[in-house]
Amino acid sequence: MSRPTKLAVLPLPYPIILLPASRVTVPLSAEVGEALLALFEANDSLPVVAAVPAVDTSANASAVQYGTAARVLRLVRPPLGRSNLEPGERLPRLYLASLHGLTRVCLEERYDHEKATKMALNSTTPKLLMRKISYPSSFQLKDSVDTNSSVPVQVQARESIVKFKAAALRVLQHMAQSSQQQARKDAFYKIAAMLEELKDDAEGLELEDGRNSARDNLDRAAWMADVLVGSVLGQGVRASASGNEGENEDWADKLTLLSTSNSLPRLQLATMILTKLHTKLEVTSRIANAVDESLSKQQKEFFLRQQLRAIEKELKELQQTTSTSGNTNPSNGNNRHSGDLDLDSNESDDTELMDIRRKLEAMTPGSEERKAGVREWRRLKRLLGAGGAGGGGGSVEGGVIRGWLEWFTALPWPSVTQSSPASSQSSITTSAFLAEARAQLDSDHYGLDKVKKRLIEYLAVVKLKELAELAEERRLALEAHKPEAAEALEEVTGAADSDGREKELQVVLRQAQPVIENLPAKVQRSKGVKGPILLFVGPPGTGKTSLGQSIARALGRPFQRISLGGVRDEAEIRGHRRTYVASGPGLIVQALRKAGRPDFVCLLDEIDKIGASNFHGDPGAALLEVLDPEQNCNFNDHYINVPIDLSQVLFICTANTLETISAPLLDRCEVVVLPGYTHNEKLHIARQFLLPKQLKSNGLTQDQVDFTEEALKAVATRYTREAGVRTLERSIGSVVRFKAVEWAECLDAVEAQEGKIVVNEASPHSPSTDLSVINLDHPSKTALYKPLVEESELEAILGIARWEDGDESLAERNRGSRRGVVYGLVVMGQGEGGILPVETIVVPTGNKSDSGDGGRLRLTGSLGDVIKESGELALSWVKTHAYDLGITTSPFHDPLRGSNPIDIHLHLPAGAQKKDGPSAGVAMTCALVSLLTGACVPTDVAMTGEITLRGRVTPVGGIKEKVLGAHRAQIRKVILPYANRKDVEYDVAPEIRNAMEFVFVRNLQEALEAAFGKGVIGWRSQLDMLESRL
Repeated sequence: MSRPTKLAVLPLPYPIILLPASRVTVPLSAEVGEALLALFEANDSLPVVAAVPAVDTSANASAVQYGTAARVLRLVRPPLGRSNLEPGERLPRLYLASLHGLTRVCLEERYDHEKATKMALNSTTPKLLMRKISYPSSFQLKDSVDTNSSVPVQVQARESIVKFKAAALRVLQHMAQSSQQQARKDAFYKIAAMLEELKDDAEGLELEDGRNSARDNLDRAAWMADVLVGSVLGQGVRASASGNEGENEDWADKLTLLSTSNSLPRLQLATMILTKLHTKLEVTSRIANAVDESLSKQQKEFFLRQQLRAIEKELKELQQTTSTSGNTNPSNGNNRHSGDLDLDSNESDDTELMDIRRKLEAMTPGSEERKAGVREWRRLKRLLGAGGAGGGGGSVEGGVIRGWLEWFTALPWPSVTQSSPASSQSSITTSAFLAEARAQLDSDHYGLDKVKKRLIEYLAVVKLKELAELAEERRLALEAHKPEAAEALEEVTGAADSDGREKELQVVLRQAQPVIENLPAKVQRSKGVKGPILLFVGPPGTGKTSLGQSIARALGRPFQRISLGGVRDEAEIRGHRRTYVASGPGLIVQALRKAGRPDFVCLLDEIDKIGASNFHGDPGAALLEVLDPEQNCNFNDHYINVPIDLSQVLFICTANTLETISAPLLDRCEVVVLPGYTHNEKLHIARQFLLPKQLKSNGLTQDQVDFTEEALKAVATRYTREAGVRTLERSIGSVVRFKAVEWAECLDAVEAQEGKIVVNEASPHSPSTDLSVINLDHPSKTALYKPLVEESELEAILGIARWEDGDESLAERNRGSRRGVVYGLVVMGQGEGGILPVETIVVPTGNKSDSGDGGRLRLTGSLGDVIKESGELALSWVKTHAYDLGITTSPFHDPLRGSNPIDIHLHLPAGAQKKDGPSAGVAMTCALVSLLTGACVPTDVAMTGEITLRGRVTPVGGIKEKVLGAHRAQIRKVILPYANRKDVEYDVAPEIRNAMEFVFVRNLQEALEAAFGKGVIGWRSQLDMLESRL
């Protein structure tokens, strides 16, 4: 039968390649499937096509295209249904064709896959393209033999057959051993038997004419190569490498084998492919065996541990039987209540699990926490028991339960006996407790008298409450076990209730102590004092966080700090639910575990910077339950999911401002304002706290570095301007480090060696304060070091001063004194008070009065809406009272719209800083009056206060900061609203009040008289200002 010379081309999708003697099932598109179906209908027998792999022919147009003549055994068309059609499609999208490779073919005409696909889509009748083909010879000696090699062709062929058989047998043996299906194993063994039948005969292979047995044997070996690579390589790929890189490599190997028509090179190429495949299979098998060995080792270890545990259990039971044969006492109380745990203590050798079990047993039977703990313990036990050889305790659920139990038992539950509070309770009840607490606060902080007063009040309540609880506890114990001590207890009660004398109460308690020592230890104590929710509000660096630490030290309680700045997730407060991966408790429960006591001091830092409500929840709303004294006794953490008592925790919150705190959260807190330190307080803090701290940090002593009072004052006033002391501490640290460098260079200058130098102080009669460093080996080598820092040296150390207060600022104000300029009091962004000039000038309009121009007020200086309204209000009041002030000649004339109309420009310097607030009305009114009347306000007078349209002066805030800023600027007289008189008397230090003159005004007439002086502004009407009856 003659072979066809022209076949229809069937394109194979990537990465399918059909080799001779192989079978493959190919998915086809709708167009190609319809064309192949038409070919079936046109032939009586099964059609033969040229299966050509999809190769990019644009790179090498002259390359020969190889394919495989394949018989189409079967074509499957899915049933035509709505599920197989896309909108607008006529035909199903997928056909399946089964192909059987016959022989290699070469395409005599170029076949472009993309162009053929476009033609099929544009054609109304789908059909496959026909191409001329040729059948390459399988034996061309001149192309098969390496001409550069001296090895004869017979030897090359024999070696190739032997190597191919060895490589193929190794692959087949490996795949047969790893296969789980018996049918596949039989197929591999059958192919191996066929390989064994191959002969190594190569005699007569060099003859060019005719055929002989050697050539037939080589062709058969090459045919076996096609069979093996076509059937085994795809399975090896799936077993060894599933990535794209391995797939591309195997596709290229198959394509190269298809393009190799000569038998000998094809056999050599197949040997290389099978060798590479065997290497991959070996690596995969080695990894799998390692994993199996590890699992086997774990199973073996598990069984051995089970046997060891059973042996130990039998031995312990035997020992207990022999030891308790003569003991008739019942078991202790813990054993009576350990039955609900349902686990024998000998059943586990895990120390952590046994520790968890002991903590669960220590909880009060019937309590909510014990019930929850026992329930989870039983779940963990079931997982451990059901794990078997697979290790059920190592499952994901077992790890989650075990982690929960570790967190749960680590918390200080009230039903568990605590050992730590005993010493703190004894110290609280001593007579020196309050004195020691007050000394502790004074040693940690200077000033802050109001804050310390509130804290001492809380400590006093804690002490009295503890004494009352001790008396009540001993009353119940003595009434239950010692009725004869009733008389002594009445004395205790009388001492506690009459006048609260601590000494008498303690004496009675000590007298009753011997009676109580033998009482049962289990006496229920009531809960301690509910801790207040204190909120420290103040600028940065005023000691809010360190105050919390001082309170904890004074109470003898552990201290935990929780930073809330930037917290945006509600789960950070309440914890994550256990259904989530890597879930855990919230910050409150974490702090409770670290403290180990239910009455610790918890500092919630930066509560004003907590994140706003978002899709993660509102963390501020979650704090409402934590900071509510009536609700936090049953705080519910989502992870623990058992009510936790937080009523004994002393919560201390810190914030820089109250504006960003929600009203419900602010309502739950007791606000304690820390306005900042006065000038003298800063100097004391720098001398007593900051300087010794920096000396210790930099390795120096007080004899080596010291500050004069003038230098320390200059650092505090000219190089820092803040309410706190952080910048002051950094500035002092810079000076100390500068002196540390000088001291080190001084030691190097005299070639100082360890133990060979001496430092002598200057003579007390000498005006110099230098220290002389002398080298004992060379007394002539001496260097001088000046430990005292003077004010004149600060510019060389810290640079030019950033602010000019004191005499320089006062001289500047005196030089710039003119009408229209008044100094107001302000509170800056960091809470530091100061003065700010209010400048006004007249701006001529250049028009006549009949034009209607003039009378406008221009406000500049980065002003907010509130302060702009104050300026307009001040101008309206001045226009209304222009006749009374002598500015106009008629009560109905506008002072800005006369014969020469004018505008007024009001400016507040430092335009880069935002300014707003209701406290500039008085200063703006005085500035406008000064501009229009020509009278000047003295430069040592400053004022603050808001005004109404009727001329009343209303109170403002920030009085202490403003007064301190005025004092630093050497202001002599301060004008304040009359309603702020109590703030001056309560907040301002006596030395500040004595150094300045305070004038409290009720209306603008009194304010103008205080600012300009009595009689300077002549009022035409001396009648009192009347208020509207409306």
